[in-house]
Amino acid sequence: MARYEYRVLQLRESMIGGKLSADEPEKLRGDEAADGWRLKAITSTEVKGRVGPGGVDGLLVTPERPTN
Repeated sequence: MARYEYRVLQLRESMIGGKLSADEPEKLRGDEAADGWRLKAITSTEVKGRVGPGGVDGLLVTPERPTN
């Protein structure tokens, strides 16, 4: 039976009115694939900001890869 490990990565809008770059998820996918990870799920969510209450729109990206 195959075993997998998972991570959850956050991509979010800029805190000062910027939108999430369309290139950012693609770059992340390439970087993760180079380390043996493959995309398992992407979830749209509100991600807590670093300053003050509330959050910003963002994505939770869940990659997986087989373990040895």
